[in-house]
Amino acid sequence: MQRLRTLLSWSSGKDSAWSLHTLRSDRRYEVVGLVTTINAAADRVAMHAVRTELLRAQARAANLPLWELLIPSLCSNERYELVMRGAIARAEAETIECFAFGDLFLEDIRAYRERQLADTKLTPIFPLWGRDTRELASEMIAGGLAARITCVDPRLLPASFAGREFDESLLNDLPAGIDPCGERGEFHTFAYRGPMFASPLSIAGGMVVERDGFVFADLLPA
Repeated sequence: MQRLRTLLSWSSGKDSAWSLHTLRSDRRYEVVGLVTTINAAADRVAMHAVRTELLRAQARAANLPLWELLIPSLCSNERYELVMRGAIARAEAETIECFAFGDLFLEDIRAYRERQLADTKLTPIFPLWGRDTRELASEMIAGGLAARITCVDPRLLPASFAGREFDESLLNDLPAGIDPCGERGEFHTFAYRGPMFASPLSIAGGMVVERDGFVFADLLPA
């Protein structure tokens, strides 16, 4: 059976990483690239605030080409969609058939992605969709994934969680109402070890800063 050539939306976090692992375990798909939006001014992954050099290290460890989509620091939805249309056009030209996303349960986000791809040659797929997020989080940890929290929304989660490991201790400490995978934007992560990588990434913790209403824990190459 010929596998479907698939792009994966890659945020640098645990859900993207586990999506890659899940897709590689499914004989229907062949992941051929990772797509990431990058804040051009900061040279960091948009929202996760991960340094681009660490993002590139992830792609090397995953043995996949990285499609870097540059967006301005204050990016309008119109600008974002223009950049994405360029990536979609490239994917169509390269006979890529599917575009995968690590979304878990937010119906409006899924519907938006489906609309964006409705008139294209790409089929949107959601390998983790509908999973119980507590079970999924524990599956990731038990499966060898290691990740660090890089961004916290302090309106939803105490700032002290920034920089913590994504592990069972963290899951047990999360306040009531916080999604175990941070799907509502409570926190974002950087994955640095797991079955999706040929070798682990060496990282060190940097400064924790509050900026634009969020708390960011910087990560450095070790």
